[in-house]
Amino acid sequence: MSSPSLEYKQDHWVGRFQAMASPCEILIDSDDQLLAAQLLQAAQDEALRIEHKFSRYRQDNITYQINQSHGQAVEVDEETASLLDYAQQCYELSDGVFDVTSGVLRQAWKFDGSDRIPTQQQIDTLLSNIGWPKISWQRPVIRVPAGMEIDLGGIGKEYAVDRTALLLEQIAPISILVNYGGDLMTTKARRNGQGWIVGVESTAMFKKKKNKTLTKTEFELLQGGIATSGDTRRYLLKNGIRYSHILDPRTGWPAKNAPHSVTVAAGTCTEAGILATLAMLQGKQAEAFLKAQEVRFWCQR
Repeated sequence: MSSPSLEYKQDHWVGRFQAMASPCEILIDSDDQLLAAQLLQAAQDEALRIEHKFSRYRQDNITYQINQSHGQAVEVDEETASLLDYAQQCYELSDGVFDVTSGVLRQAWKFDGSDRIPTQQQIDTLLSNIGWPKISWQRPVIRVPAGMEIDLGGIGKEYAVDRTALLLEQIAPISILVNYGGDLMTTKARRNGQGWIVGVESTAMFKKKKNKTLTKTEFELLQGGIATSGDTRRYLLKNGIRYSHILDPRTGWPAKNAPHSVTVAAGTCTEAGILATLAMLQGKQAEAFLKAQEVRFWCQR
């Protein structure tokens, strides 16, 4: 694990570290270097704690224990139970579009920018192991049938952003912007009464990078969370068709006619994240879906 870095920029400190396969950044509205260092270390510790606890890539955490239980009862702690409650709520509110049991589809889909599209037979083989209703969840006990698994990655990073922001606010009641891989959260305006300036990248920048015509939309974030979902970095491309890494658990395929990118601003990063993901899965109806939620959003096609 590399040490975090800290530098002063004009009127605030910027701390950086790596976690959850993402660049992580903490903007701290203070001139106090010792306080900034303390907050940065606390942020890194919390991000790594959550990553270690819920990552599906580890074999020493609660996620692995649940996924290797083969239908046996596993009693979980309060934090894990709250995330499972949220996963169930998201499944129900989305009519099954958001399903934490759909991670097994990664066995068929490899989003590496190539043209290797799985066959329908490969996908059908996995669909029988997808479906939240097949899980027995009676807090605090979960039973996951053999062959199935849960993957909290769809909400994990946004959850880590919110948890970190709340933790840092408890340490110091100042304005702090938590940015984990482009998912953001701040709990209050800065000491000058203004918000943090945040940029939403244009998907066009990925197509025109060679010409250096990089564009972004900037706005002021006073309070709340922001999350982005899209296919700008993880996708497959075949016969002119771009396949997003966001898969519909009911079909095993990406939603048709989905935007390249959806960014949502909401009360928390977790809320923004689920809305951005669900909007992607709405395909052509993404904008209509987001308008109905009455949230600020940026939808790029």
